[in-house]
Amino acid sequence: MSRDDRLTVATCSGAVQGVMAASAAAGPGVRVWRGIPYAAAPVGPLRWRAPQPAGAWPGVRLAHEFGADFPQAPLPVSRAPTQSEDCLMLNIWVPAAPASSRLPVMVWLHGGGFTGGSGADARCEGMGLAQHGVIVVTFNYRSGLFGFLAHPGLNRESEHGVSGNYGLLDQLAALRWVRDNIEGFGGDPQRVTVFGVSAGSASIALLLTSPHAHGLFHRAIAHSPGTARPLASLQDAELAGATLGDDIDALRRLSATDILALTPRLAPKVRGLTTPRVLRPIRDGWVIPEDERPVFKQGRLHAMPLIVGTNRDEGSLLTAAWPMRTLAEHRQLIAANFAGATQQALARYPAASDADVRASVAAMFGDTQFNYGARLLAQAMSRVEPRTWRYLFTRRRPGQMDGPHHGDEVAHVFGNLAVGRGSEAAAFDARDEELSAALRRAWVAFAMHGDPNAPGSASWSRFTQAGDGHLEFGDAIQSGSAWRCEQLDFLDRFYGDA
Repeated sequence: MSRDDRLTVATCSGAVQGVMAASAAAGPGVRVWRGIPYAAAPVGPLRWRAPQPAGAWPGVRLAHEFGADFPQAPLPVSRAPTQSEDCLMLNIWVPAAPASSRLPVMVWLHGGGFTGGSGADARCEGMGLAQHGVIVVTFNYRSGLFGFLAHPGLNRESEHGVSGNYGLLDQLAALRWVRDNIEGFGGDPQRVTVFGVSAGSASIALLLTSPHAHGLFHRAIAHSPGTARPLASLQDAELAGATLGDDIDALRRLSATDILALTPRLAPKVRGLTTPRVLRPIRDGWVIPEDERPVFKQGRLHAMPLIVGTNRDEGSLLTAAWPMRTLAEHRQLIAANFAGATQQALARYPAASDADVRASVAAMFGDTQFNYGARLLAQAMSRVEPRTWRYLFTRRRPGQMDGPHHGDEVAHVFGNLAVGRGSEAAAFDARDEELSAALRRAWVAFAMHGDPNAPGSASWSRFTQAGDGHLEFGDAIQSGSAWRCEQLDFLDRFYGDA
């Protein structure tokens, strides 16, 4: 088959033509398609509605450039040319060498706290993984008020009597597109691994509980999943959404800029640590029938091979701007989030002086938002699917005094260390390159075979609740166990009693 023929692929909406991307480092090139619509533009009357099928186009659509990001605060690492509500597009990286059989597919769900993020994030460019023999897919889904506004007016329009969760519906639509089209790109629709970070990982955890996601993916890798905290109910989320105005038609007439400006009214600067948030996925009774925690505890999640893990310092970067500096403010935060268990919380997150407050708040945030949910998800999956692994990422760059922070492992996994964060990019060294290669080998092996153990890599034992073990990816790759066990046991009891 000629090169040009292999760059043009038929999809359910029409033919798309990609480009051949040469590798900057040693390794084969990769065929790339960017900006393929997987759903209709959610604009005008389609704002705040479930995604609709992408319209057909005549001839061959050039898929050479990324599509727009959804409206959000500026995202310096995004390679998208602009921001627009017309954002429901995906990108595909395929190894250039012909495959002897259908290739495993890895679908990335970006992070961003359910208010930002991009499938065109340079840290998540798919070439470094695709060169190892997998197909990589990234995509945008609506977030912020565009993706998660619940409102009584929207409820009245819905045939299911619900509102909100449009971003999750976008994710489901993208996964259905992959199922229906990826074979044309050389992929195996029965060997799809979803992987993501932060909000993307939290979405994966939610989809593991949703009846609508059954069969759409077959393996999962959850980087720092924000899961297992109480979800806002449909009623509470709609009450909050109604504070933006009663008339949903008037809200639909607002510009995207005006909608974006309303975000702080539903997304406070300091989030509750143990309480529901309304501007994110909610318990709507349809897409998400119930909270994750009881589903996990009762083993009712979709069973599949799983990797899940967190970073050593999940909280300090994300709480750096929080206005808490004194012992009184520290105690106030604990009282607001651990009613009935204040003394127990103070014992697990102590602060002897004002100088200790920042570290204690960061630890509390990391445990409640990420570490607890990651362990609970590993415990739940290991009971129904023994092929479960847990990791802890601890690698600090040379000269880095704290961290690794939330999301710092992503560039390692994709092999995009040169992107980094600003001036810190130059701090990566040969050890980071070795660690990145080890992570890519493990992630690709998992996508291929459902097991991250690859030739030439450290042995990674399966997770068991009794062993509470993990593989540490740091200055060395080594086994560990019982990471923050006392604090996470306390949180489990607290949620069980709440």
